[in-house]
Amino acid sequence: MIRRSVMFTPGDRPEMLRKAPEAGADVIVFDLEDAVAPARKDEAREAVREVLTDPDFDPDPEVCVRVNATPAAIAADLDAVLAGSDAVRLDSVMLPKVGRDDDVRHLADELEARDAAVPVLALIESARGVLDAPAIAAEPATDALVFGAEDLSADVGATRTPEGTEVLYARERVVVAAAAHGCDAIDTLVTDFGDEEQLREDTERSIQLGYDGKLAIHPAQVGPINSAYTPDEDEIEWAEAVLAAKREADAEGRGVFEVDGEMIDAPLIAQAERIRDRAAAAGEWE
Repeated sequence: MIRRSVMFTPGDRPEMLRKAPEAGADVIVFDLEDAVAPARKDEAREAVREVLTDPDFDPDPEVCVRVNATPAAIAADLDAVLAGSDAVRLDSVMLPKVGRDDDVRHLADELEARDAAVPVLALIESARGVLDAPAIAAEPATDALVFGAEDLSADVGATRTPEGTEVLYARERVVVAAAAHGCDAIDTLVTDFGDEEQLREDTERSIQLGYDGKLAIHPAQVGPINSAYTPDEDEIEWAEAVLAAKREADAEGRGVFEVDGEMIDAPLIAQAERIRDRAAAAGEWE
């Protein structure tokens, strides 16, 4: 599953919910949490349920719902959204403010109790969550760790900068924890959706750190994120050569092989497979 771009849409805006797939994001997140005022939570739950149960709503992107963080709110969100669960289009659930593995386990139990055992995207946005990131990633229900720099900065009293050095340790810890447990890692958003240059620079940093994708809060951010995560021609040619040589080596029972003078082993094969998957998502792989 490719998650280059993960775009939030406010849950209380039904017209935006229905148009969200048109943005081209790999994942669309119908938000019941921060994007919705407390007085409009019930209205948002109903709007999301109506869209997800509409038989004409069957988009290509992964469809995710971000629930609220407290046990009572999680129950209210799931009860509303999953009413008539057999007809609900729901591929995953994002849990905010995850501080420990028990938080994911609780949500997984609530989903299973409603016959909706979908993967959980765990949003790490506190000091406690950063420290417990390895245990959170190890939970069977956790399919991705999502890094939230804005709430983390508020939690620790840091001042946000375009360079992001104040959250670099946390950003690295989250991506390493995800990699250690076979989860996707989704990087933090750029809040100024009108600054494409900053977005491109920050997305390049996400890629350099090893993140699989990035959050978006506006459709205008999706294209630059997807573009940054799309391999260029040289990378695609290298990956094609590596994977072709791997098939030949497998047939001959060889674990290590050479491509253009470079010895290829498991880490480089994994890199070639990531390039293949990202290129395929962009329609650049035949």
